[in-house]
Amino acid sequence: MRLKMKITFNIIFIIFLLPIVSIAVEPDEILNNEALESRARDIGKNIRCLVCQNEDIGNSNADIAKDLRVLIREKLLEGQTDSEITDYIHSRFGDFVLFKPPFKSYTIILWGLPFFLFFLLYFSFFKKK
Repeated sequence: MRLKMKITFNIIFIIFLLPIVSIAVEPDEILNNEALESRARDIGKNIRCLVCQNEDIGNSNADIAKDLRVLIREKLLEGQTDSEITDYIHSRFGDFVLFKPPFKSYTIILWGLPFFLFFLLYFSFFKKK
């Protein structure tokens, strides 16, 4: 009886899990050239979806993510480099669209604050002893 319930539970679990496992890149977006397709996917991994925050455009089902995936593939077919494509998208959408934003003078607080807090806590902890 327990084995039957366990099998039934596993089947139900798998059925409900299947819709979660979906690939966002649609077949009509895929390039015939495997090298270009690989480059497109690598670029897409570094671009944040503007709608589904903290998800790259390669895994997002949002319309704007699809548009950006198509744009990347069009730019690759035009012969642009990865950095040119990333710079183009960055110029249109700003630092937010990049998973690794550039280090600039006005972001120094964001980059330095974790280190400052770590050292502050570290020295305050050992100073009390």
